[in-house]
Amino acid sequence: MNYRRLFSSDVPSFMRSPVREIFRKVDLSAICSFAGGYPAAVTFPVEDLKTLPGRVLEKYGTKALQYGATQGVPELREAIAARYGVPVSQVQVTTSSQQGIDVCTRILCDPGDVILTTEPTYLGALQSFKAYRADVRPISSYRQPEKGVLRIDAPEPKPHYKFIYVIPDFNNPSGETMTLEERKEIVALARELDIVILEDSPYRELRYSGEDVPTIRELAPERTLHLGSFSKIFAPGFRLGWIIGPEELLEQIYVCKQALDLCPPVFDQYLAAEFLTSGALDANLVKTKAEYRRRRDLMVSLLEKYMPEGVKWTYPEGGMFLFLTLPESIDTIEMYDEALSKGVAYVAGSFFFLDGSHRNTMRLNFSFIAEEKMEPGLKLLGGIVAGRLNR
Repeated sequence: MNYRRLFSSDVPSFMRSPVREIFRKVDLSAICSFAGGYPAAVTFPVEDLKTLPGRVLEKYGTKALQYGATQGVPELREAIAARYGVPVSQVQVTTSSQQGIDVCTRILCDPGDVILTTEPTYLGALQSFKAYRADVRPISSYRQPEKGVLRIDAPEPKPHYKFIYVIPDFNNPSGETMTLEERKEIVALARELDIVILEDSPYRELRYSGEDVPTIRELAPERTLHLGSFSKIFAPGFRLGWIIGPEELLEQIYVCKQALDLCPPVFDQYLAAEFLTSGALDANLVKTKAEYRRRRDLMVSLLEKYMPEGVKWTYPEGGMFLFLTLPESIDTIEMYDEALSKGVAYVAGSFFFLDGSHRNTMRLNFSFIAEEKMEPGLKLLGGIVAGRLNR
């Protein structure tokens, strides 16, 4: 049977994730993998979770096992609102922050509408944008002297801009953090174009050096949809996130989500609410940040030890990733099969650029890999890079 004739016109726009393809084909336990964006399993609050379900059932009974409100259960929405200082009416719980990206794109974009983003940017967001056939364009790096704000290259007729997508804190993949001035420039550009900002912030709670910078939502609450996630600060298996934003936008997201999943996982929401309000989340974050700080510093020291001259990398103040830039003669996509055959995996940096450029870059994750594999993995990778440079 020819199934292809039945596919929708959206199907050709779907992007495969190179990271997921690695997981599909390779036994991660058998190699040194820096490819995924997984949290460290040691940060999961296993001891708390041994008693948490019983406490939830005792407190809420069968209510925790029933369908819930599309916006999220009131207890979790109230806990998120209190933590971030917003009205409950401005909080929507989502089934993962990835769903948050997707549902925001779904309510805002028609095919051909323009989404602006910084580069490099999160691959999962690009997958969602492309699935809705949006026209995704980079924000260029030069300024309009007369306005002092970021400028974009725009052909005529004027494009139909919808939103700006950014990851201001510990960007995936680069690990870099936007300065306050850069955030103000994003806000100025959004106001100039009269569009909204999608502020993807799954890593913000994972700062382990430097000082907090105000969120874009704090700078422009009237035009910002701020996405958060429990995946990086609680456990990704619960698949819970949230959106903080203007009520009029959340109302459309609420209606859209009714057709997607009816409601986020109810029992998981009560677990998250109890974990958050009991103080266990903050206690666990202290341990998590100390663990990631140590792993980041270990990776940086090993890169200094094993990478040949000419390789540079970012030094993140939080999050889970470093971004490497290699000499231009090295193509990390072409090098990938050699690396995998020798037992080490990474994600080529070009996948995070709209035009597939910067083929001499790669993303490394330091949170997931077993520590006993980090040194042999980076030694292997450094040797492969050195070998290519010496050809």
